[in-house]
Amino acid sequence: MKHILCFGDSNTYGLIPQINGRYSWDERWTGILNYKLGLFNYRIIEDGLCGRTTIFEDPLRDNRNGSKILPTVLETNNGIDAIILMLGTNDCKTVYGATAEIIGKGIERLINIIKQYSITSKILLVSPIHFGEKVWHNEYDPEFSPNSIIVNKGLANVYENIANKENILFLDASIYAQPSNEDQEHLNAEGHKALAEAIYNKLVDVII
Repeated sequence: MKHILCFGDSNTYGLIPQINGRYSWDERWTGILNYKLGLFNYRIIEDGLCGRTTIFEDPLRDNRNGSKILPTVLETNNGIDAIILMLGTNDCKTVYGATAEIIGKGIERLINIIKQYSITSKILLVSPIHFGEKVWHNEYDPEFSPNSIIVNKGLANVYENIANKENILFLDASIYAQPSNEDQEHLNAEGHKALAEAIYNKLVDVII
């Protein structure tokens, strides 16, 4: 059996837009991907945490810095065949004041950690879906700003360049899925299906 780690934030966790519940296993892109790959041949290891960043410390919530927990996750799950890394959405929050390039530095840090702790794992770097244009409004998520939308849209190009430099796989999630109308930030059920399909098509020839 092959093992695939999905390390991400609330869109890997499977947060239901506006309701803030969690999609069931067979509705989340991670679960759908596991079904598509085959439950007896592949095991998806979910590690999605709401609010997780690449390298930033959230002043309001503890344990959100991905670079601090990733080594532990990799050692706990020793022998991972592939790692899907999808972070950067929360790094766009106003409090961090980060550019797309700085967020890219955070992603590079995580890739270096993976290459140190899980040397043989294949890596798929996924740039996040785009925000809706109203994401920063009070009724949605005022932790973001109009500039967050610009930064978010710049991540795909930065990530793709990093993936090419690091010789790893890359996928731009925004090509395949959009944020929900309900909260302008998270995937709806259809988005989870679309992202699972895109990731499956990217991975299938590499890991089977």
